[in-house]
Amino acid sequence: MNLHHLKVFLAVADAGSISAGAEQLHISQPAVTREIRDLEGNLGLQLFERRPRGVRLTEGGERLRHYAQRIFALEQAAERDLHNFAQVESGELHLGASATLGAYLLPALIRQFRQQFPQIRISLGVSNTHQVTQQLDDGLISLGFVEGAFVREQYAHHLLARDALLPVVSPQHPLARAKQLKAADLQAYPLYLREPGSGTRHSIEQTYKSHGLEIEPHVAIASTEALKALLEDAHGIAWLSERSISAELTSGRLQHLAVSDLKIERELYALWRPDSTLSPASARFLSLCQKAT
Repeated sequence: MNLHHLKVFLAVADAGSISAGAEQLHISQPAVTREIRDLEGNLGLQLFERRPRGVRLTEGGERLRHYAQRIFALEQAAERDLHNFAQVESGELHLGASATLGAYLLPALIRQFRQQFPQIRISLGVSNTHQVTQQLDDGLISLGFVEGAFVREQYAHHLLARDALLPVVSPQHPLARAKQLKAADLQAYPLYLREPGSGTRHSIEQTYKSHGLEIEPHVAIASTEALKALLEDAHGIAWLSERSISAELTSGRLQHLAVSDLKIERELYALWRPDSTLSPASARFLSLCQKAT
């Protein structure tokens, strides 16, 4: 069915005459008559009864009018929805982040974004770097935020910040009062790490390896907060993001070990697939991240 024919039909049906429909559509009466005739010919139905003062819908015309109203109402709804989507007035934003970014960097950015675009529904999944890149590959998220290694050729990326990993212990740990330590001094104590696939764990493993140090995790757990709690046993050592332990260091709940010959730093990135088009909401959120960092 030709939608232009249908639009002409509905204008005449609503206006009640060929001339009024033509005036509403800003086209000539003969053109309107021709469109109606073509539509009636295609359908094999007479849609209007011609009267001295206009036209009247036949039973078939009444049935078609019902569908035409629904079709063009849906067209208008689609236009409104796409306009709102383009103007970031509606839509969804699906994000994935590894632990440090998800807990300590993104919340402030999400709050700022919601102040500008309160109608956008946002979901943030917090996992680890490997899982975030997998979600990007599977199309489950539009933007990923990671602290670990990734294949740079596979993703468009933006450096958000740099982050230091600090060795920390309970205040009751035997090394807590030491003024100066070497990395080798840490090897006598249990090492608590994040789970395999974590960007934090990967950074620690790579740095230990480059310094010729052995790494044998006694505990592997997928939670920074759980690692903090485990340190209360006064035996273990954990390397944690400086962003994640500022409150604990200030309160004295955790103690930073001053290791002179081992520093661990990593970069925090926003990632997206270069072969996919970012939605307006995703593009605006990425722009906000780029301006804020």
